[in-house]
Amino acid sequence: MIGAGGSSAPLELTEAHAAPAYDAEEQNNISIYKRVSPSVVNITSTALVFDFFYGTVPQQGQGSGFILDKAGHILTNFHVVEGANRGIEVQLSDKRKFSARVVGTDRTHDLALLQIEGPNQQAVPNLQPVTLADSSQLNVGQKVYAIGNPFGLSGTMTRGIISAIRPIGTENGGKIEDAIQTDAAINPGNSGGPLLNSSGEVIGINTMIASNGADQSSGIGFAIPINTAKAVLADLLRYGRVKRPWLGIDSFAIGPDLASQMGLAADHGVLIQRVFPGGAAERAGLRGGNEQAYVGNTPIMLGGDLIIAIDGQQITNPQDISEIMDKHQAGDIVSVTILRGQRKMTFKLMLGQASDTNT
Repeated sequence: MIGAGGSSAPLELTEAHAAPAYDAEEQNNISIYKRVSPSVVNITSTALVFDFFYGTVPQQGQGSGFILDKAGHILTNFHVVEGANRGIEVQLSDKRKFSARVVGTDRTHDLALLQIEGPNQQAVPNLQPVTLADSSQLNVGQKVYAIGNPFGLSGTMTRGIISAIRPIGTENGGKIEDAIQTDAAINPGNSGGPLLNSSGEVIGINTMIASNGADQSSGIGFAIPINTAKAVLADLLRYGRVKRPWLGIDSFAIGPDLASQMGLAADHGVLIQRVFPGGAAERAGLRGGNEQAYVGNTPIMLGGDLIIAIDGQQITNPQDISEIMDKHQAGDIVSVTILRGQRKMTFKLMLGQASDTNT
């Protein structure tokens, strides 16, 4: 070989081993990817939207999902398929493509259950379901892995740790308790994909990122704990939605300052604005407001009962009620403690079932 100075010398190369040597951590990373990536799918949803210049045009969105069973059920985020009025296509890791139907949705927790089928409604062969873990056993600091299709780059795996476990709000106004915060890179397209533990078991469904404004990962991502999904899967499969219990009221949060101004005998609670006909609250004898007033520019109804506790748990806002409802089913009996004027009273309520318009 002729060098830059014109001299010639033999070139001695160091050959790599026939098979590269991996340490234990690398071997586990590789094992997780090989085992789980065939279970992760790419989801493309198509909707017709109106454009001022071009009229009605198709618009596509992308996300991820994962196979739950041999029957072709797939779990993903609700926002991945929301508004998909022109179809949903699922591409498997082996590049096979299938149309999917929506089996059920849970807007509150941003979940959607899909199903793919082969020709003539035959089961799709060679599906590889994931294994679901118990997300109640998670700890901050443990390693996690995300597999999905960020920016359409299918089969991408990233790694990180659980940074925190905390409640987060969803785009649909719901709240996810014990959401998994992670520094594993999660980007647009990862939504609906699995978050895994070191055994390759699903501990969560990747759902959102804390964006830095550039629509890309900022090192803070969130996943819905898989136990949240487990709790609603049977309802999604059977009814297409979650049959949540409901008190049958509209309410308004009362803090210390407002309670003092109103002369209430408590410094916290939710003021019942109205009770719905036939609902649990009406059947038990709870009362809504009968006099309109304003808090700033917000109209409220005064004169209703003030809920201060349910089953002994302090109530400070409507979200507290929602969290308690998530732990119950329609037909359960709860104790509701109220203030009616200066009088403290407790009622036993049999919870009703929320409709699609009041979940």
